[in-house]
Amino acid sequence: MPAAAPVLLVSDHVDGSVHVLTVPDGAVVGRLTGRHLSEHAGFLALPGGQVACVDDRRGELLVLDPFADKLVERTVPVAVPAEHLACDPSGRRLALTTGLGKNTEPWSDLLTVLDLATGEATRVRTRVGEPGVTVLGGGDPLVVLRHREPGALAVHRFADLLATPPGCPPVTPHALLPLPDDGHGDAQAPGAGHVFAATSEGVHRARRKGDTLAADEVIPWGSPARGWYLRLDTRRQALWTTLRGGDPDPLRWPEWTNHAWRHDLRTGRTFRTELGPGLVFRLALARRHTAFTRIHPDGDELVLLSADDTVRRFPLPAMEGAPRRGGTPWEGVQRRAVAASPGSDWIAVTRGGHGEVHIIDAGTGHEATRLRLSTALHHGGHLALRSRNDGAEGDPVGR
Repeated sequence: MPAAAPVLLVSDHVDGSVHVLTVPDGAVVGRLTGRHLSEHAGFLALPGGQVACVDDRRGELLVLDPFADKLVERTVPVAVPAEHLACDPSGRRLALTTGLGKNTEPWSDLLTVLDLATGEATRVRTRVGEPGVTVLGGGDPLVVLRHREPGALAVHRFADLLATPPGCPPVTPHALLPLPDDGHGDAQAPGAGHVFAATSEGVHRARRKGDTLAADEVIPWGSPARGWYLRLDTRRQALWTTLRGGDPDPLRWPEWTNHAWRHDLRTGRTFRTELGPGLVFRLALARRHTAFTRIHPDGDELVLLSADDTVRRFPLPAMEGAPRRGGTPWEGVQRRAVAASPGSDWIAVTRGGHGEVHIIDAGTGHEATRLRLSTALHHGGHLALRSRNDGAEGDPVGR
């Protein structure tokens, strides 16, 4: 495998497999079976091209090195079902929250923290819910949990959590910062020591002040819609999300409006670009483009937004079992995953239920390869695209 070749990790979390392939040719250079990775916690980029993820069935955090002869570099027992995964800017200290899993209500209050350098790990009890998490760096790292109903940013000293005795004892936050009750979406700008949380009001931001947080001005959406997902652009130091508007009834999903939303953290300017109706959720950041997939009964497409905000659209072949009019876009349907690396121009998009991955050259808009795997990629699967030194670890939140 050429040293500079990007690699694509493809997880079928239902089937229980992980494939590692070179891009764009699709040569298989690694594979795991019997590993049911948490699609919700996603892949967390670590330094040196490594990634962390969680096996929800075995209750293990995996550190994978897709560029090494041995794919699994380390395993650590953790609490599941995995909800959100994050690390400090060094990639050394990790925190993992638990959430719903296959349950109808939040039931677990367990938080796992671990230090990859020392091998120490522990579990504590915090608060039942579906908390987001970020880990702020510095001499005394802080774990920040984003809670809902009631909404708050709860601040814990990492060292205090790691020093708790065994038995999953309850812990009390060192500090609290109020939030609206409908938070969903988390990001961190490591260089500035800022943490961000998306709510219906906009993006709430807070900065580290000693071992607490100080609230800064809320970044408004500038639209009646809102974002449910936040992502840091390590290339331009910007926040990205998709604004979803329209009737919130899931049965009306083909009518939902979608806009790409970008907030430049250096200039404070906000940009919005229309993407079209239907289901648009997660996004991927390539070297010079931002990629979105749009699912709609009239046809799916890959939408590429370039650095100068030029929009290009590319049709994607239909999926059997795709969301349909009169049904919801979430339950019992196929979806698409999308991935990119800030170090390359390749975009990967899955065709859920078909076991296919489209490899697109964002520079030309052409499909270079269509990979066919041995599993169906149920629910779209989940993807991560890495180059060894692509800088993706500059976003220390799992995606």
